[in-house]
Amino acid sequence: MKDTKTYYKTLGLGSFGMSALSAEIDVKDGKIVRTRGMHFDRSYGADYLKPWTLEVKGKKLEGLLKNDIPPFALVYKKRAYSDNRILYPMKRVDWDPEGERNPQNRGKSKFERISWDEATDIIAKELRRIEKEYGLFAVFCQGDGHGETKTVHATHGCQMRLMSILGGFTFQARNPDSWEGWYWGAKHVWGCDPVGEGDIGNLLLDIAENSKYLLHWGCDEETTPWGWCGQLPSRWAFWLTEVGVKQIYVCPDVNYGAAVHADKWIPVNPNTDVALHMAIAYTWIANGWYDQEYLDTHAVGFDWIKYYVMGGEDGVAKTPEWASPICGVPSRQIKALAKAWYKRATSISHVNGGSLIRSQFSAEPGRMEVVLMGMQGLGKPGRNVIKLIEWGLYGLPSQCPNPRSDLYMMPAAAYRSLDYNNPEVWDIRQSFIPKTMVPKAILGDYTVDNPLTWYGTGIAGWPKEDQFVQYKYPSETAGTRIHMIWSDTPCWSTCWNGGYTLAKAVQSEEIEFVLIQHPWMENDCIYADILLPINTKFEERDIAVDSSNGYTNVMMIEPRCIEPRGESKSDYEAVGEVAKKMGVYDEFTGGKTEEEWIREGFENSGCQERVSWEEFKEKGYYAAPTSEGWEENPRGFAPFCEDPEANPLGTPSGKLEFYSTALAHHFPDDESRPPFPKFIAADDRLSESLLTERGKQYPYLIVSNHPRWRVHANMDDITWFREIETCKVKGPDGYLYEPVWINPVDAEPHGIATGDVVKIFNDRGWVLGGAYVTERIKPGVIYQDHGARLDPIKVGEADRGGANNLIAPSEVAMKNTNAEVTSGYLVDFEKVDVFELAERYPEAFGRDFNATGVKIDNWLV
Repeated sequence: MKDTKTYYKTLGLGSFGMSALSAEIDVKDGKIVRTRGMHFDRSYGADYLKPWTLEVKGKKLEGLLKNDIPPFALVYKKRAYSDNRILYPMKRVDWDPEGERNPQNRGKSKFERISWDEATDIIAKELRRIEKEYGLFAVFCQGDGHGETKTVHATHGCQMRLMSILGGFTFQARNPDSWEGWYWGAKHVWGCDPVGEGDIGNLLLDIAENSKYLLHWGCDEETTPWGWCGQLPSRWAFWLTEVGVKQIYVCPDVNYGAAVHADKWIPVNPNTDVALHMAIAYTWIANGWYDQEYLDTHAVGFDWIKYYVMGGEDGVAKTPEWASPICGVPSRQIKALAKAWYKRATSISHVNGGSLIRSQFSAEPGRMEVVLMGMQGLGKPGRNVIKLIEWGLYGLPSQCPNPRSDLYMMPAAAYRSLDYNNPEVWDIRQSFIPKTMVPKAILGDYTVDNPLTWYGTGIAGWPKEDQFVQYKYPSETAGTRIHMIWSDTPCWSTCWNGGYTLAKAVQSEEIEFVLIQHPWMENDCIYADILLPINTKFEERDIAVDSSNGYTNVMMIEPRCIEPRGESKSDYEAVGEVAKKMGVYDEFTGGKTEEEWIREGFENSGCQERVSWEEFKEKGYYAAPTSEGWEENPRGFAPFCEDPEANPLGTPSGKLEFYSTALAHHFPDDESRPPFPKFIAADDRLSESLLTERGKQYPYLIVSNHPRWRVHANMDDITWFREIETCKVKGPDGYLYEPVWINPVDAEPHGIATGDVVKIFNDRGWVLGGAYVTERIKPGVIYQDHGARLDPIKVGEADRGGANNLIAPSEVAMKNTNAEVTSGYLVDFEKVDVFELAERYPEAFGRDFNATGVKIDNWLV
């Protein structure tokens, strides 16, 4: 296009400096007009890049020279121009730092515009007051979660860097929300740090060559990868069909992957997968359909599994007939699946999350799945577990199922967040609270002498041994409770467990100051006392790497595409303004300019070994070629399978440990995570099973997946998406409600048709949604994506937006963990009259809205 400038940007929403979705941004007259996938070959030809080819049975899957970015990247420019942008610093109108603070009005009060100078004066004064009255560990920093991925202008954690310079803070430790059951469970079976998922090296080829069946277990490769890596997982699934691999989807819903690729759908009830696992194991044991020779040399503890599954412990054999009424899969189908899995090489795929791994007692399916794979010879050709997301995680070759590049680049030296995974930089164990336990910590009467206790930091990447370390709040080091919250992650209530408890917590008088920095007026922003306007990455200059597209590892300079909107600044710049008022700006910036930090990132990335800084700036990027001989790289667990002595696992024995002596030693009385996997319906804390008395009161299970049209709470204001019927359902009042999938069998008795507004409820509160009646969800289950934008009807009790995490359990998934429960829990539902609700709640239903949702004007004076 004439008079158009093109810039490189990564548009992945993984945060933490590891980006994806490399794109070309076309700008005309200062406005973004088009987004395209990046052409890797603009400066490096095919002869240099050596794009890979997978070929099986004469069918080819070829690496691309242009990135196949998904719809999320194509529409993301809409976020820069959203009506919902926060453009100026703001203060809650009835919060007076010199007088009445009115914490009870957080989530209700409106905001007024103030200047950056006034805002940073208030913040600096509050920090000094907090330090004098309580000490700096009373400042609680929330700096995690998914969102835009930036390096110098780090989206998350800049305030933690400042607070570490000042002398202390209490850290919000994000639990392993994408990997709960693997992190707290599977790690103890196959020992796989950092996050508990297995070795997936070179599995795109191995599965295509050797697997007869691929079980997509709770997996939707047509949805979840969109925010993290792009569309190669989709292309691979299409190719598998061409080469004859049968794809079976085990999930409560015909998700978008199943709708396109499934040769068979096995609908299973949420939170019951382990019953299905047990019945498969029973069928194998009863018929001798397992690899005893492999188990003799590669595993320990199988006798415990066998004894339990065959009914030796409780007198109940875990037969298909036993499992069927629990998991909803007919016994004949369980037997057929078990036989097919035994007879033909079978692998499993995941894309993180889902009810399988984010529900109560999620360690059990996480562990039992590994047991099943071990029974059939984990690591043999065609018998592995692949994940179709986060390729190249932590730079590990074992996490590259695709033909990998010959260079893994990372501009980590430029990352201006705080490296909280490195105790030598800052030891977060001085004072931290697991993210799942924040409301409990605030609302409880805890002191140094009577602390809240738990085990494990829960931070992704920390070794499994940390799970046996007890921590406390308030810590002895801190010596204080928290009294201020500083967040760049205002989506706790919409993405974590028991969100209504957070509303109660932030309204506590214990919390004297809530400071939030964010680009958009959404979710937890309504609880702020001070709001700082943050710009999008389109408005910043930075350096970035895309290591997840599956084609090439590419690093680039990201020029500023458009001018900052309003008075917005980057997170790094915003915190820098506070640092100036605190007299530590030079320490905060390290004495370097933005451009100097960009060069620092380049010079320590690995890229500097290939090209000069001048060439890198001139071309704007460097793309690494495919590694020579990648075909010979290890495939999944093949090295362990072929020689377990030479290639031991990271367990105490070096083998698969079906019985964990570590769990038995540290937690001998823990019935929610025993030494070996069991089926658990409830304990004295959690009762989210239809088998319980509570299941009679709330007779449906809700499945809440990674959203189809969002990344968690990101992008709920994209107008192009909101026009799609599976993104929003237009109610009779014109409001666009979050869809609720209901099977016709369940909808008919309730008198519900597509387009009706329904109330989803349990004893923790209620949310609304728009009915979408479809056979794509199994009877007895309803489905609503998580992450919808908060729109409170009554703060702490009811929500119009459909943010169902608000009514998830607040208890952790297993007793001695800090794992979340955000899917597969009990609810009921009913049709509602929105006009009657509007009469009961006139203020909430009187908020003005447009195509993007509730307008920011509703929160401004």
